[in-house]
Amino acid sequence: MIDPVIIANNIRKKYEDIDAVNGISFEVRRGEVFGMLGPNGAGKTTTIEILEGMRSADSGEAIIDGINVKKDPTSVKSIIGVQLQQNAFFDNLKLSEIVGMYAQLYETKVDSVEVLSRVGLEGRKNSKYAQLSGGQKQRLSIAVALVNDPVILFLDEPMSGLDPIGRRDIREILHRLKKQGKTVFFNSHLLPDVNEVCDRIGIMNQGKLIAEEEIANISRGDSYKDLEDYFLEKIETSAEDNDAEG
Repeated sequence: MIDPVIIANNIRKKYEDIDAVNGISFEVRRGEVFGMLGPNGAGKTTTIEILEGMRSADSGEAIIDGINVKKDPTSVKSIIGVQLQQNAFFDNLKLSEIVGMYAQLYETKVDSVEVLSRVGLEGRKNSKYAQLSGGQKQRLSIAVALVNDPVILFLDEPMSGLDPIGRRDIREILHRLKKQGKTVFFNSHLLPDVNEVCDRIGIMNQGKLIAEEEIANISRGDSYKDLEDYFLEKIETSAEDNDAEG
C-alpha cells in the first residue's frame, strides 16, 4: 500500500506574468528518496519552498504527513528538516555551537556530537565554520536540518558546486538517511547523483510537472546515461508541446 507523506495538489504560483509553478500534482511515498529534476528556471525551488511553507501558493494545496501546510504551518515546520541552497552561518562559531543554536529554535536538547556524527563531522565539533571545506559546509547544513529528528528532509541542490569527493559524501549521507526511514525530497540537476540515490523522480519544465517515474524503470545498472536520455527526451517533448500550444 502506498503511504504518501507529501501530497501536492494542483499547486500554482505566479510572479507577474510568469507561471513559476503551473498546476502541479504529485505524491511522495514515506521512506523514499524523491528527486525533482529540471533545467534552471523550471520551478523546482519555488515548489520546494511551497511544500516547506516558506512561500505561499496562489492556489492548490500542499499536505505534509497529513497536515495542510497553509492551515497549520507551525506543525509542519516541527516535523520537517530544511537544507537551503544558500546558508549563512557565522564564520567564527564552532560547529557544536551552530548545532546547539538551531536546536534551541526547536526548543529541544541535542547531543551536538551525535548530530554531527550523522554527517561525518564529529571530529570537527570544535572547528569554526570558516575553517570548513565546501563539502563540509554542505554536510553541516544537513546536520542542522536534522536537529529536530524530522520525518521529512527537504534539500535544495545539496550537491551543487561540490567536487567529486564532496558529492560522494552527500550521496552516502542520503543512503544512510534512507536506511533510517527518513523521507528525502530534493531538487537537483546532477543526473549521476540522482541516478544513484533516488527511488523515483519527477521532471519539471516551465512550471509544469512533465514526467514521473521509478529510477528502476529508467536506468540499467550504475550508468546514468539512460536517465540522461530520458530526461532530455522529456524536456525536448515538453518544449515541442509548448511551441505547438503557442
